[in-house]
Parts: sequence; structure tokens; C-alpha cells
Amino acid sequence: MSAQVLDGKAISAEIRTLIRTKVDAMRGAGNRPPGLAVVLVGDNPASEVYVRNKRKACAEVGFHSELHELSADTHQEALLDLIDQLNANEAIDGILVQLPLPDHIDGEAIIERILPTKDVDGFHPYNVGRLVLRMPLLRSCTPKGIMTMLERTGRRLEGLDAVILGQSNIVGRPMSLELLAARCTITVCHSRTKDLADKVRGADLVVAAVGRPRFVSADWVKEGALVIDVGINRTDEGKLVGDVDFDSVAERAAWITPVPGGVGPMTIASLLENTLQAAELHAAKPGG
Repeated sequence: MSAQVLDGKAISAEIRTLIRTKVDAMRGAGNRPPGLAVVLVGDNPASEVYVRNKRKACAEVGFHSELHELSADTHQEALLDLIDQLNANEAIDGILVQLPLPDHIDGEAIIERILPTKDVDGFHPYNVGRLVLRMPLLRSCTPKGIMTMLERTGRRLEGLDAVILGQSNIVGRPMSLELLAARCTITVCHSRTKDLADKVRGADLVVAAVGRPRFVSADWVKEGALVIDVGINRTDEGKLVGDVDFDSVAERAAWITPVPGGVGPMTIASLLENTLQAAELHAAKPGG
């Protein structure tokens, strides 16, 4: 079997086109475009790349975007004050604080300070709680993007055995909630999981998000499985690879995502969708 590749770049491009059409219609009706504020603390090179890609995507779909760059030694109170200002800014529908933050800043306190209706990353406890209760509002971007990709396979997710490698608040935990809502049977694996390979071998759907290059090998994967690779790792030779050994696993899986060009573009597409959704929520409010 040779797996079909889930092309995140192509799906993302389709989503951006649809969003651009909606934004043009908003402008044509005399309304302001959605607004996204990105906050970058410090000079982490990877974060700078991510932020640049997000702002470029905003420009492509016609969003208003702002970048607030703060030095690495910024005090937590100063960052909280900035978030308060952005919360009150009616031209801003979404606030994204790029992670990771410097060690002296409490990331949880920062996330909780963002208004839930402007939490376009989907990290606020309010939005996570709504997902738990199957009442989603703004959903975590990477799992949301993965669900969009899975829809494109045409496979019925109900009843599938799904294994998630990784339990982070950004991917693993919200991914488990998304798949549970889709009526999959979920196993979340982590560094203390016993018999990890055997658990993966039984999975109809594998989501790998552990940050270890080529961690999932072909002999771990059930023939005909759906394999989603969230990892992005750079080898000693400078090559970007995922958490899945793509070439060998593609010989067994039915569908697989590439790295790069798979989940990454879909995460940004989901961010754009969330920002548009936030703008529509704000417009629907009395006086919005």
C-alpha cells in the first residue's frame, strides 16, 4: 500500500481563498476587516519565523494585523497591561501571544488574561472547557486544522481507535477532545506509557506530537491507518523532518501528512478561521 498524502498547503490555500472572499464582502458592506494582534516577547528565532508567517497570512486574506515586539526582559505586569489594552481595542478581534515565553513570565496567567472571545489560539480555560462539554467556540488551532484534514480523507471517524502521542496543552489534550467528540476511542500516550509500540500498532488513527525525529517507524503502524505527523524537527544535516519516518510509514498507511507542508499550514489556516469567527462574534454583539 502507498499512502495518499494529505496536502496541508493545498487545503490551507483553499481555506484562505474562502476567507478572503468573506473579508472582501465585509469591506464591501462598509464593515472593518478582522483584526489580529500578535505579541512577541524576546528574540527566539523560531518564534520570529512563526510570527512572520502568521502576519503574511493575515495580509493575504485582508486582515488588519499588528505586531507588538517586547524585549526578553519585559516584566509580566507590562505584558498584562498590553493585553488589557488589546482586550479593550475594538479594532482587534484576536490576540495571539507567541509561545514560548521567557521563564520569568507565567504563561498561564498571560493566557487567562486574554478575553475568551479574543483567544484565537484556543488556549483559554474557557474555550478548552467548552470543548470538553462539546460546545466548542474558539478551538485550539493545530487540532482544529487536523480535524479539517481528516474530513478530506472521506473516512468515517466514528468508532476508530485513535492513539495520540503527546499530552501537551497545545496539541495532545485538545486533540483528544476533538477526536472524542468525533466518537473515536482515544488513547493518549506520554513518557510514562507502557508498551507504547503495541498501543500504536492497534490504532486506526495515529497523531504523533512528541518532538522526536522519525520516532514512529513503519513496524509501529497498522496497515491502512491514518497517520498525522505534528512534529517538526531539524536533523544534523539541516533537513526538516517530522515525528514519523515518512518514507517507510507511507508504505503501510492509507493517508499520511508530510513535513513540511502538512499540519503546519493548517494550523495557520485555523488561526485565520478563528480570527474571522471572533470578528463575526464581536459584530453580532449589541453595539458591535
